[in-house]
Amino acid sequence: MDISAAPPIPWRRAPRAAVRAFGAGSTWRSLMHLVTGAVLGTAGGVVIFVLIATGLAGLVSIVLPIIAAGALLVVNGALTAAQRSRHTAFLGTAWPDGTAAQPVTFAPRALLALVRNPRTWRQLSYHLIAGAGASFAALLAIAAWTTGPMMVLAPVLGVGSGLGAMHWILCGAGIIVTIAAPWITQGLAALDGLLARLLLGTSRTEALEMRVTDLAASRDSTVDAADAERRRIERDLHDGAQQRLTSLAMNLGIARATLTDLPEEGTRAIAEAHEEAKQVLTDLRDLVRGLHPAVLEDRGLDAALSAVAARSPVPVRLRVDMDRRVARDVEAVAYFVVSEALTNVARHSGAEHAAVSISLEDGWLHLRIADDGRGGADPQGGTGLQGLADRVRSVDGTFRITSPLGGPTVIEAELPCVS
Repeated sequence: MDISAAPPIPWRRAPRAAVRAFGAGSTWRSLMHLVTGAVLGTAGGVVIFVLIATGLAGLVSIVLPIIAAGALLVVNGALTAAQRSRHTAFLGTAWPDGTAAQPVTFAPRALLALVRNPRTWRQLSYHLIAGAGASFAALLAIAAWTTGPMMVLAPVLGVGSGLGAMHWILCGAGIIVTIAAPWITQGLAALDGLLARLLLGTSRTEALEMRVTDLAASRDSTVDAADAERRRIERDLHDGAQQRLTSLAMNLGIARATLTDLPEEGTRAIAEAHEEAKQVLTDLRDLVRGLHPAVLEDRGLDAALSAVAARSPVPVRLRVDMDRRVARDVEAVAYFVVSEALTNVARHSGAEHAAVSISLEDGWLHLRIADDGRGGADPQGGTGLQGLADRVRSVDGTFRITSPLGGPTVIEAELPCVS
């Protein structure tokens, strides 16, 4: 066995680690963290205590406790921001986005919301703990750095006093305290950092809530981007390809009507080209309406669905009860749900009649599409029902379908509408 290649024995590395600890930046940052924490914690604790005492002393009135509570919440926010900055500067603590203290107003409802927020009480508890504990931690660290060297010098300082053995005992203890000073300092700072992360940071529930909020915002931006892209494609097709196809169909119609002396093959070719152009134009118009109908953008849901009902092969009874327009993305989802549902009625249900009812009540847009067909509609059957459910969920709505064999089939959806 090659002894030179063996890993060093841990105790052999202890002297080097002890020496390095004195010059380590983390040691001196930890000491500065404790000292500044003592100053900030003491000042903050005194202010909080005075405000609490003022509020309690003024309970006989209404205005003074409210002012004291508002001031306390303002101080809490300022202290929280300062403490987080201190922990970030000296300990490198990273705080999740969205955890900063919210602006405080003196409106009773806003104050009540902050009082009910558990985060407010966690932050206040940290400031109260820091008011007493930070000063003690700083004094302990400073004592380790000052009394240790003084104890080491005990034999020199105590020459002629007759306590030689005790002096050397103090010297040994001083050496231990001096060597331990960097570790005591870093340990106290780490303990304060742990307490700050627990009380000034976020709980698991709050972190999950922020994650849900971020995901919802990301989803909304994705839906908005997709809707904007559909409108752009619809506009480009309407202004470009659709206009050219219309011109082509008109020219072929003119040629078909005027060129009557052509051979039979030529006349038939022009007639077939004319019919094909008209069919392509019809298909393109249906595609454009399916992307994002212009009438929905200009005139709203009632007019857009009236056009859908008029084009349906199955007679549709439409009722729209809305006293205002709703958000554009909600209108788009409602339009596509009704349009796709009526397409399924015409293709798969064998129904003779259909009914569409839309109402806006209590901030919710209620959709109901019913038919008297054979029933048995299955969202997993490839008829687009799962896509409808996904569209509804994209705006935090609910989707239900009832379709027993023999009918009727009823599709219901509720879409949230922000006033």
